[in-house]
Amino acid sequence: MHEGTHAYRLAEIVQRFGGELLGDPDVVITQVATLETAGPWHISFFSNTRYRKQLEHTRAGAVILTQEVADATERARIVCKDPYAYFARLSALLNPLPEVDPGIHPSAAIDPSARVSPKASIGAFVSIGARCEVGEGTVLEPGCVLGAGVRVGSDCRLYANVSVYHDCIIGDRVILHSGVVIGADGFGLAWENGRWNKIPQIGRVVMGDDVEVGANTAIDRGALDDTVIENGVKLDNQIQIGHNCRIGAHTAIAGCVGIAGSTHIDVFALVRRVRVPTLFLHAARGDFPLPLYEMLAASMPAARVEGVDSGHLVPMERPELVIDAVRRLAG
Repeated sequence: MHEGTHAYRLAEIVQRFGGELLGDPDVVITQVATLETAGPWHISFFSNTRYRKQLEHTRAGAVILTQEVADATERARIVCKDPYAYFARLSALLNPLPEVDPGIHPSAAIDPSARVSPKASIGAFVSIGARCEVGEGTVLEPGCVLGAGVRVGSDCRLYANVSVYHDCIIGDRVILHSGVVIGADGFGLAWENGRWNKIPQIGRVVMGDDVEVGANTAIDRGALDDTVIENGVKLDNQIQIGHNCRIGAHTAIAGCVGIAGSTHIDVFALVRRVRVPTLFLHAARGDFPLPLYEMLAASMPAARVEGVDSGHLVPMERPELVIDAVRRLAG
């Protein structure tokens, strides 16, 4: 934890964010911290009774808590309905992103037809393709790549080595962490005469405003229609979103989740973990002329038929039983 460079009196904080202030209004806060590590210049929050012992021994200058436990400490405190949400807003106030330093690094490669706001910041070795648009206040850190026709809105931050494939659209105030890939081809294949034929993926990824995507997450472009990430969606690290998915507004998805193609998730959803059985098939067993999506759609019922619980592997010793079950279910 670094010490903050901004300082606010508790009275100023309550005036800005609301809540009821109990205690000295002139306590100065420069940073947020946990109850256990906080010092006199820090503010923490208390929302779980398991941490009552830490509350009793905290050195924090102030604590955010609810009315029900307002008497649990004599320290200066802010009483509100949701201490964690209050803490989050206050943390953002005390830890703002660095101001944008507009300009284009000499090593950046920008197509002459691209339109880059003079108020954007383009880092070293960034590549911006033909007909791209980059809005004001947006930061592209070193190594980012925008394919032809990409549009990136205002006040976005693309951390180092983000790749956005051709024609994809990124809204305003979007954060893409390092290693994110937007608009790679979806897993579209057609089985014919003993081999897979690639299906061109001609849709896009269209991303709304205020979206955040964690490191090394991949969002595939649509096969025909677009893959859509609506406003306010929050995606953790290492998530796979297949082609033609629609992720509803303000949905949050935790790390290492895989979303199969054409899945629609409603607004305000919370996806913590998805556990499905994995189906292994030996190519040596001969042709398996079911399209891949049918195999996957049938894999969970087939696993149940064979007595394998969700989250475990189908035993390889008897793959013929699984193949037969899949064929029956798909047939």
